[in-house]
Amino acid sequence: MSPGRRPDPAYKWKAFWAIAIAFTTMVMAQQMTFVALSAIAEDYGVTLRDVTWVVIAQALTISALMMPMGRLADIIGRRKVHLLGLVLFATGAAFTAFAPTFGFLIVARIVMAAGNSMGQSVGMAMVISVFPDGERGKAIGSQTTAVAVGGTLGPIVAGLILQWLPWEAMFLLLLAPIFIAFVAGYFILDEEKVSRGRDTARAPFDWIGAFLSAAAITLLVITINNPLGVSWFSPAILGGIAGVIILMAGFVTWELRSSAPMLELRMFGNFMFAMGIATRVLGFMGTTATRFLLPIFLISFRGLGEGAAGSILFLTSLGMGMAAQTSGRLSDRYSERPFLMLGFVILIATAIAFAFVDGETEMWLVMIVVFVNGLAMGLWNVPNSSTIMGSVLPSRFGVVGALTNLARNFGNVTGQAIASAIVVGVMASRGFDIALDEIVDTPGAGDAFVEGWQAAYVLVTVFSSLGLLLAFFTKPSGRSEPEDARSAGGAKRA
Repeated sequence: MSPGRRPDPAYKWKAFWAIAIAFTTMVMAQQMTFVALSAIAEDYGVTLRDVTWVVIAQALTISALMMPMGRLADIIGRRKVHLLGLVLFATGAAFTAFAPTFGFLIVARIVMAAGNSMGQSVGMAMVISVFPDGERGKAIGSQTTAVAVGGTLGPIVAGLILQWLPWEAMFLLLLAPIFIAFVAGYFILDEEKVSRGRDTARAPFDWIGAFLSAAAITLLVITINNPLGVSWFSPAILGGIAGVIILMAGFVTWELRSSAPMLELRMFGNFMFAMGIATRVLGFMGTTATRFLLPIFLISFRGLGEGAAGSILFLTSLGMGMAAQTSGRLSDRYSERPFLMLGFVILIATAIAFAFVDGETEMWLVMIVVFVNGLAMGLWNVPNSSTIMGSVLPSRFGVVGALTNLARNFGNVTGQAIASAIVVGVMASRGFDIALDEIVDTPGAGDAFVEGWQAAYVLVTVFSSLGLLLAFFTKPSGRSEPEDARSAGGAKRA
């Protein structure tokens, strides 16, 4: 199918649901794992610090493989990578359920995350490819809703399962929707349609670039997460930062010299593309702080049960799903910038509101702010993704879609780490270096937590304000030709 050919209107929703089932299940699996960490630690007799590697291994693998898998999909076909990802995901889920040792469990999680990275890397590219160019916002909005549904269902399903069944049942139950997704993908997804605009020249895969990017991202995620809990000025952290800089410098140098780079860095010469990626990182640095801090606030500080806290957290996903559909469809009609800016304005407002929340704040007010915060996420996320994807040619949809998800993951990891460091640092400076479950029962600890919470949201406000500033310079995608297209046109004229 040529890049300019209009996708089949009857086919787009069939393909979307085939992709959405897989995407929702993969996101749901990520959220389910957090709920099961305590049960896993107890079952294998490991500490909570050790069991966090179940999550870290997942984050490392997904982040490291996202771009290479996206580029591989652009070369060999997105449907192939999607189906292979489902097979790896299912294999990893089965191995996780039957892991005889904790070490085997970590390996199984890596296999599962590898499949997850393949699905996430091509999901957006495939959805956009089967929708007409004028419905890009609708396509991304629908996908964002699928993500919100997965994020919502994860904690709910995990909580229900853990009440009656062992944690292993969670991963076995994932096999059913993944099987359905595989069958639907095999029979419905057409390689030509889901890979619309893909370069069929079969350029060689950039193994060196893939290794350097994966190594840099892996080291960066480990350094930011600081799993050993060492000082941020320790030789380990400073050495990690230095290693990341060296690896990234090597990656940039190689990609600029390569005849078939994994990531065409010259795309960042496109102002809209560069601003879109930077805006995305800042946006998720702000929104993730809330996702990380709010459960601690509700459970450890306000003393709510996990079920009640989960119901309140559900409001974030509800708001995001509702806003994603609206902003996606309206941005197609009017342009991305108004909804992108509105999302960040509301995000700033909720950050300021959260900064004034304390132990005396009525819970219904907290719930309203949580819901509105979700609306903000849906409002800015969809037009931002649309801007990024609209600034490149379809031949780069795979790797750029992967880069878009990588920017989200990087913002998530960085925002969480910064928020955690601020809250822990403030509490420690007040003499409260205690476990989270001791906050509510330790005199003075609650006040120290609130002080750290408020300081964190001051920084969230700064992140969101910078995102708003960048959003102001976003132009409607239809008014700017993709950088790749301009470069190609210039080459032809020359």
